[in-house]
Amino acid sequence: MSIQVGQKAPAFTLFNTEKQKVSLVEQQGKPVVLLFFPLAFTGVCTAELCNVRDNIALYNNTNAQVFGISVDSLFTLEKFSKEQNLNFPLLSDFNKEAATAFGVLYETFPAFEMMGVSKRAAFVIDKDGVVQYAEICPTPGDLPDFTAIQATLAAL
Repeated sequence: MSIQVGQKAPAFTLFNTEKQKVSLVEQQGKPVVLLFFPLAFTGVCTAELCNVRDNIALYNNTNAQVFGISVDSLFTLEKFSKEQNLNFPLLSDFNKEAATAFGVLYETFPAFEMMGVSKRAAFVIDKDGVVQYAEICPTPGDLPDFTAIQATLAAL
């Protein structure tokens, strides 16, 4: 079952593209946006993350920390981040712990019958670690509602 608004966000620690551990608990005190995405280098995922890159000021203005999370290796994410000039961290959920904890892991990904790929999902977590926005996109081709994410951040 996926995490719902009002629930405490599950704790996790993942590696970023600089090979450093990043813990959600360490982020408390500021809003956090988690963007789970299926796979680096795919069209919709690239469009999603580049949208955030191009609008990063909207997130920075609310003091929010944005993280993109996928099951790709940190080495794949590093190359993807550099090629797309992303200006926020990507985290590798290679062991699928965060996606499982948030309830956003496909048993079988609709395309190519891959198992253990993250669903496209967005969560806004407040400074106290409570989920204030939760969206799991119906299909991998759908993008999160960026307007609703930004409105949630503005209301925090």
